[in-house]
Amino acid sequence: VQLQASGGGLVQAGGSLRLSCAASGRTFSNYAMGWFRQAPGKEREFVAAISYSGSSAIYSDSVKGRFTISRDNAKSTVYMQMNSLKPEDTAVYYCAAPNRRGPVTSQAMGGDNFYRYWGQGTLVTVSS
Repeated sequence: VQLQASGGGLVQAGGSLRLSCAASGRTFSNYAMGWFRQAPGKEREFVAAISYSGSSAIYSDSVKGRFTISRDNAKSTVYMQMNSLKPEDTAVYYCAAPNRRGPVTSQAMGGDNFYRYWGQGTLVTVSS
């Protein structure tokens, strides 16, 4: 399984970016997907996750209402639309995929130990 994240960049506070993560190597539509981030000097943290069908999504409190995760199973790609960006959103963003297929609980999707495969990361820098 390979995950290729893209879409990061430099943006001013209040701006928007859309991250993409293209997956290959297995049937994308069978698996939930997640986004995590790691800011300089901090531990990696959960951002958002979406079920295999796209019918449900969960978010961390810090991004709820500003970020939207979505997926296009025909393109084997998961997206994260990030609006109203803040300087504290500055981080390397990673997409991740699990080994477990099909329905999973929201609690499971929110934990980084649920995920087996990780993309290379894309840097998002938000200037004040």
